[in-house]
Amino acid sequence: MRILKNKTHIDFLGSTRRKIALTISAFAVIVSLGSLIVDDPPLEFGIDFTGGVLLEVGYPEPADIETIRSALATAGFEDAQVQRFGTDTDVLVRLPPQEGWNPDELREELRRTVAGDISNVQLRRVESVSPQVGKELAEQGGLAMIIALLLIFVYVMVRFQWKFAAGAVAALAHDVIVTVGFFSIFHLPFDLTVVAAVLAVIGYSLNDTVVAFDRIRENFFKLRGISAEESMNTSINEMLARTLITGFTTLFVLIALLLFGGESIAPFSIALIVGIVVGTYSSIYTASATALLLGVNAQDLLEPVKDPDLIDDLP
Repeated sequence: MRILKNKTHIDFLGSTRRKIALTISAFAVIVSLGSLIVDDPPLEFGIDFTGGVLLEVGYPEPADIETIRSALATAGFEDAQVQRFGTDTDVLVRLPPQEGWNPDELREELRRTVAGDISNVQLRRVESVSPQVGKELAEQGGLAMIIALLLIFVYVMVRFQWKFAAGAVAALAHDVIVTVGFFSIFHLPFDLTVVAAVLAVIGYSLNDTVVAFDRIRENFFKLRGISAEESMNTSINEMLARTLITGFTTLFVLIALLLFGGESIAPFSIALIVGIVVGTYSSIYTASATALLLGVNAQDLLEPVKDPDLIDDLP
């Protein structure tokens, strides 16, 4: 038996730790799905999905939120949402879809209402989306995630084997559900930038998983006479430094983006931060543990051979 030298010797996939990790993953998925099912609406959808008008307004002095809400209610916009946006002088106004609305007229009326008697109010951003467009975007965003997972399953199955593919898709589904569930539990804004972030998380997590699976496949043939569990543990330990360095450097950038990038990209940054933390965990535990649970071994990666003696030497 030949074992490669590792810098770490952590037993990631031991029977007890594997069960604990899978239990944690199952609990996180159940809580996330529970929040998505119970809450109404399940997510704090932005106007990208619900339709409506969004205005970002800059005042010369700290804005009085209650006065702005009162002015909007008097003008007939009782359901408008008003909140601070970064500093005390910045305000964000969200208005749900209105019956028979004319977007251009509505924007101008809202601008006049929020400005009031203040002459130098800056209208920094105006966005409007019709309800029909918002519905189509929601459907297309969900469809994009499903198609991505199906194509990934096919890709990993062709490159490795179906047990590895099942492990990779289980990890990616876990990452998506937990990331979206995080937004549901904490009632964070969910818009198209978050969908883009979730798709980016799928790509990031898949890259981590495929790199780990490549090393596992290599070690299945290099480390003769040891169990699949030991071989996979060795592979994960060999890749641990690379996984952690990649994860931490990416997180540093995202945290800086969250702190200094402004409110408009905060949901995007949060989705990536949560997704990368969860994705790093799942590439170490969920993907490999699922493949191990399905009984993956070196023989699964071999082409059929006529001489059975060639297989006998493999674990």
